[in-house]
Amino acid sequence: MRSSTPSIALLLACLTTPFSAIAADNMITPSLQSVDVIDHGNKVTIQRGHDRDATLPEIFQKTDRGCPPFCVQPMVAIEGVETIGELEVLGYLKRIAQGESDIMVIDSRTPDWVMRGTIPGSVNVPWNKISRDTAGTFETPSEADTFDHILEDEFGADRNPDTGAWDFSDAKTLVLFCNGIWCPQSTANLRNLVEIGYPTYKLKWYRGGMQDWVSVGLTTVTP
Repeated sequence: MRSSTPSIALLLACLTTPFSAIAADNMITPSLQSVDVIDHGNKVTIQRGHDRDATLPEIFQKTDRGCPPFCVQPMVAIEGVETIGELEVLGYLKRIAQGESDIMVIDSRTPDWVMRGTIPGSVNVPWNKISRDTAGTFETPSEADTFDHILEDEFGADRNPDTGAWDFSDAKTLVLFCNGIWCPQSTANLRNLVEIGYPTYKLKWYRGGMQDWVSVGLTTVTP
């Protein structure tokens, strides 16, 4: 009888203890508490918030946005480009932190939005830095140079100096996002990349973007 007393006491304690005290940690999934990533050379731990009364940041509380340009995006942005969610983004960020240099997570928003908070480990490549007109050209040579620089130095593509054709054999896998399902900036980046021949299997789209990221309380950083 004596040996059973502690077990009964422990059971009674569990039954009378609030659930929030038992499950003190706000897990990402039942088996995942956090993910360590590298953000501009610094380790950042991505986890969910622990404030049970937390709400969305004010900038993401607005529901009535004008369309165009803030139209609801399709589930498939471009045929062949995989649409992914938060757990897949975390998986790519973890792989980058573990040393895989052939992956980039890209925030396609303009810097003014990025300064309000972004996903740790992401790199800002604004949509208008690689945007082209309907003819596939740029207004100025400097815009074309910027585009080429991004493709070569950041994305790992090679350009044949004789033919001008792009080779994406060693190009990185790019995971793009923006503000969410009402934001067209990452889809604009995807469209321009595919139009110049970037392989669709090397492009991933986090459709939910920052709106979904903050709605589940995941860590953000400001540059």
